[in-house]
Amino acid sequence: MTKAIVITETGGPDVLKLADVNVGAPSAGEIRLKQSAIGVNFIDTYHRSGLYPVPRPFSPGLEAVGTVTDIGSGVTDVKVGDRVAYGNGPIGAYTEERVMPAASVVAVPKGLKDDQVAGMMLRGYTVWYLLRAIHKLQAGETVLFHAAAGGVGLIFCQWAKALGATVIGTVGTDEKIALAKNAGCEHVIQYRKEDFVKRVKEITNGKGVRVVYDGVGKDTFLGSMDCLSPRGLMCSFGNASGPAPAFETSMLAAKGSVFLTRPRLGDYVGTRPELVQASEELFAAVGNGSIKVDVGQSFPLAAAADAHRALEGRGTTGSTILIA
Repeated sequence: MTKAIVITETGGPDVLKLADVNVGAPSAGEIRLKQSAIGVNFIDTYHRSGLYPVPRPFSPGLEAVGTVTDIGSGVTDVKVGDRVAYGNGPIGAYTEERVMPAASVVAVPKGLKDDQVAGMMLRGYTVWYLLRAIHKLQAGETVLFHAAAGGVGLIFCQWAKALGATVIGTVGTDEKIALAKNAGCEHVIQYRKEDFVKRVKEITNGKGVRVVYDGVGKDTFLGSMDCLSPRGLMCSFGNASGPAPAFETSMLAAKGSVFLTRPRLGDYVGTRPELVQASEELFAAVGNGSIKVDVGQSFPLAAAADAHRALEGRGTTGSTILIA
């Protein structure tokens, strides 16, 4: 038997229950994986609450790192004993062991620690599609990134700085200002004390920014639109404060013929070549020092509910992981 977090009904963090589960042998194209560290992400809370419906019962989680203990027929890319990671599911990561498709995992380069890898795969893939796929961020461009001291934000700021871009970041507490600056934010706005729209306009001399990356949602969405330069791009990629409000499409014209995208990770790393490309570029950026992964907090697997409370309470910095 294997220990896993199982959800039988949606709701608050208390629905995350530790249970014994059976893990069978891998079928064709599958591997069995003994996991060491598991990433915790905001999307996990959406699955848990029912905002993003998932058939129940299920184990949440989309990323982890571990060692291959068995392989099914037809698997050639990995072998028993390989250390591998995944960051785009399939869902079910909150467990000590699991069976999953071999095509979903990638080999982990030597020199990277398990906790580091667990805290960077989904976030790293997210940052990759934000600045390499949706919009190829160029040196000299100025962009706005909300929640710059979060797990995605810290990776984004470092990668964007390495590309030569200028990042304006927002944070929710004074303590997070230094974190964002150390990650490469040129300008940091404490949005609970300052009007972030006004400050962005001041910083850019009224021009606005080329792209806004907004993973917060309801609390920042409309203000974010006001931060864009004409023909700018609004990238709404998360709902940390709740879903973005509905609006008339004519607003896009009124804001300066701006563009809006609501991306989903699976649509950018959904094929094996895309997944491999994103992984190679992410590992290279970490390997050459452009990105340093900050694991801000870790919890035992049995304390997954505490991890969710910390995440939803905006009490985390960097990445949050579970130790299997």
